[in-house]
Amino acid sequence: MRTISIRLNDKDYEELSSMLDDMGQTKQTFYESYTKTALRERRIPFIIAAPADPFYSETNMNRLRHSFREAEEGKIITKTMEDLEAMAGE
Repeated sequence: MRTISIRLNDKDYEELSSMLDDMGQTKQTFYESYTKTALRERRIPFIIAAPADPFYSETNMNRLRHSFREAEEGKIITKTMEDLEAMAGE
């Protein structure tokens, strides 16, 4: 039998302890169950995903659609780089 040690920040440790207490479990049984499930299924027993690209978030896509509609309706303003630099200097 081997012993492992992990570090958790205080907040996560307390939340985990409280959750496991509510379930009538110990941290020992939690980690043993996790390990047994991972070994049996030969995978991490939950989905790990990279965050979605924020460019494609629903909020941003709605904003882009709105901007495209405005452009199609001719509601656009054209400025040259000189115009923008002059505005920045004001």
